Amino acid sequence: MICNQRALLHAAPIADMQTEKIRENGVSYGLTEAGYDVRIKQQVNLNSGERFVLASTVERFQMPSTLVGVVHDKSTWARRGLSVFNTVIEPGWNGWLTLELTHHGHGTLYIPAGVGIAQVLFHYLEWPADYGDGKYQNQENAPVGPITT
Repeated sequence: MICNQRALLHAAPIADMQTEKIRENGVSYGLTEAGYDVRIKQQVNLNSGERFVLASTVERFQMPSTLVGVVHDKSTWARRGLSVFNTVIEPGWNGWLTLELTHHGHGTLYIPAGVGIAQVLFHYLEWPADYGDGKYQNQENAPVGPITT
């Protein structure tokens, strides 16, 4: 079952959640009907020669043990050839989310800092769980590359 609107505000998986949908630069962010649209922290320019980049969210996550989040594309960006990898945000995980972005289109795609970049849907768990001391726990406020140890 998806956790949305009032239930999502009560669960508070994101610190300082924007309680309504805001539209800036033609793209929305904040609380939606079925989830939450997160913003990109860094300005990104993806051109034909460079189609992949890591970025991070403006929002800091503080996932309760009863929810799991799944990152999805926003249709506004998908229609321009951008894919956001469908990352899973584990229950009990805390930190700023690193996003993996791929541009499948031609030419340059400009993404200004602070715009909505992806939608997160939050699902209830049947039993509480905890990410614990996983290698990406308390992720810093910047894009984090792969940790292989």
